[in-house]
Amino acid sequence: VQLVESGGGLVQPGGSLRLSCAASGFTFGNYYMSWVRQAPGKGPEWVSHINTGGIFTMYADSVKGRFTISRDNAKNTLYLQMNSLKTEDTALYYCARGSGGSYDYRGQGTQVTVSS
Repeated sequence: VQLVESGGGLVQPGGSLRLSCAASGFTFGNYYMSWVRQAPGKGPEWVSHINTGGIFTMYADSVKGRFTISRDNAKNTLYLQMNSLKTEDTALYYCARGSGGSYDYRGQGTQVTVSS
């Protein structure tokens, strides 16, 4: 199993980024997938998850209305569209296989820094 994130970077407050997570080594479409973030000096924070078909999604209150999770099962890829970014969104973002805090694999992460 391999999960590889990309798309992070430095963005100004109010800006947008789109993260991607390329999955391989398993049948991607059979698993719920999640985005989790970890800010410096803090523990992991669940951001969002999506069901196998991409129809049902859930978000942390801190990102609801600003972030959108999606997936393309044909491309084995998970996405996170992040709009209206705030400085408090600065963190290492990683994708994980599973949901509800129960993850069996995760990627190395991609750094998102929101700063003026």
